[in-house]
Amino acid sequence: MQDPHLIAAEAVNAMAAIDDPALLEEVKARYLGKSGSLTELLKQLGKLDAAERPAAGARINEAKQQVEAALQGRRDAIARRELERRLAAEALDVTLPGRGQGSAGLHPVTRTLARITELFHSIGFDVADGPEIESDHYNFTALNIPANHPARAMHDTFYVGPSDVLRTHTSPMQVRYLETHPCPAKVVVPGRVYRCDSDMTHTPMFHQVEGLWVDEDVSFAGLKGVLVDFMRAFFEQDALRARFRPSFFPFTEPSAEMDIGCVACGGAGCRVCSHTGWLEVLGCGMVHPNVLSPLGIDTERFVGFAFGLGVERLAMLRYGVNDLRLFFENDLRFLAQFREGAR
Repeated sequence: MQDPHLIAAEAVNAMAAIDDPALLEEVKARYLGKSGSLTELLKQLGKLDAAERPAAGARINEAKQQVEAALQGRRDAIARRELERRLAAEALDVTLPGRGQGSAGLHPVTRTLARITELFHSIGFDVADGPEIESDHYNFTALNIPANHPARAMHDTFYVGPSDVLRTHTSPMQVRYLETHPCPAKVVVPGRVYRCDSDMTHTPMFHQVEGLWVDEDVSFAGLKGVLVDFMRAFFEQDALRARFRPSFFPFTEPSAEMDIGCVACGGAGCRVCSHTGWLEVLGCGMVHPNVLSPLGIDTERFVGFAFGLGVERLAMLRYGVNDLRLFFENDLRFLAQFREGAR
């Protein structure tokens, strides 16, 4: 039988020169594994005389303990060296100056919403809010939109239940507001709306501001005056031109689309206005009696007008943005242009 202490000394010397954990485990297997040198010595104990076995077994166990201690010591040394390497690689120079705290700013859509509501509030309009998950009744039926209208189709509307939708416009608040506020009523409703659409000029979620004025002496001439004055104040152009084209909306009659002179070229014609000199900015009209009558409002006494404008559309025109998706990509280089002080 080989001297176990000589084998142990050989193993300790082999381990001392190793820095790779995988190679260290190979050396361990060579001496302590199932077929290792010291394991083979233990297998040979049965061939010795009974009187010799205790002493031989003790020497083999001492050798094994010596190898195991060297193995653990080498493992610890390799682990310490790896930790030191990582600490050196990840070290922080605490003497370097800290990064400055970046200044934030309001999102351009938020700025535009605030400007719109501020201008309308300054001429006596209340500001209201409503649910974004709306019932089919308020979103369609109460607004004189028939059951077979294309707007109710699933390819245009997000349905969240048999009779609930993500509101497709802020117009449902016309009905909700009149249910709880006696006439005369004068309100604007800003908020998020949802439609199945996505490209350079449309997103599935966008913002609208609905306006409503119901009183005894409301007229289409008054509607035109309010909207023209608003657009001139919003774009800060006192000579801004405007025109109204006949259109159709189920909840207004008569209905119109409002165009303004292109704010980019002054009406001369450019890519923004498709070389027409005009920009479509909102839809409007006189509130249909079928919307007012179910609410118990005397349509012989009270009349009203309503309008709805897209916030992103006005923000794009005011700030010269040519791709709607920029508002929703959270690119800090883009958003930094709208910090406090930007107009």
